[in-house]
Amino acid sequence: MVPFAPFTGRRCRQPDEGPASAMSSEKMRGMGLDIQFEGAGVNFGARVALQPLTLGINGKRIGVIGLNGSGKTTFARLINGLTKPSIGRVSVNGRDTSDEKAAMADVGFIFQSPQNQIILPIVRDDIAFGLKRRGFTKAEIEAKVEAVLARFGAEALADRRAHELSGGELQVAALCSVLATGPGILILDEPTNQLDLKNRALVEGIIAGLDESAIVITHDLELIAGFERVLLFHEGRLAADAPAAEAIARYREIAA
Repeated sequence: MVPFAPFTGRRCRQPDEGPASAMSSEKMRGMGLDIQFEGAGVNFGARVALQPLTLGINGKRIGVIGLNGSGKTTFARLINGLTKPSIGRVSVNGRDTSDEKAAMADVGFIFQSPQNQIILPIVRDDIAFGLKRRGFTKAEIEAKVEAVLARFGAEALADRRAHELSGGELQVAALCSVLATGPGILILDEPTNQLDLKNRALVEGIIAGLDESAIVITHDLELIAGFERVLLFHEGRLAADAPAAEAIARYREIAA
């Protein structure tokens, strides 16, 4: 195994629960992303999950790779407030992610097992659920549900039950539910995990065509092979921040 040398990184209104905040997020889609880690680290008791990290992130597509337990998921969860830093600060588009509600207005998260985040049994109702919580009218909700289904060509899924969907269909349903609320940044955790070739190609095409900025955590190295920027984590530290080919080569050295 090649000895590990840590990479030090490079610096490069509280939202309402109503339609105005979601409208604001929708306007941010074309702005890309501005994520700042300022000495941010995470400890779980005596275990260090992520060493203090100072890093600026911008761009359209960011890949995140590393061995299991390397800190990549902890890193991603800091971005939308699902995990709070034990030290330092993380901000997204100027908003401190310690305010989870503010962070989640800008950042959507698709979990590794998307079926676990689909709350209601019928896809259409699940998409509408997040919009109802933001105070949209019934007519607005119906219009937004139909719009996001049409965007992904998923109209046929609208009245299906989540437990009946294939892996690829579950990913699409979760995307619709998250993106209906208008976040400008989307985090996808292992989006091609356990998918067959057909559904993997479906998800890969969707990621490539997203208007939103995307941060993709994956072991599927082919999925992020064309990304201009890939972050490699190892033992809770950032080991590489480079174009895909360079970061993947370093990852292979670490994993050898």
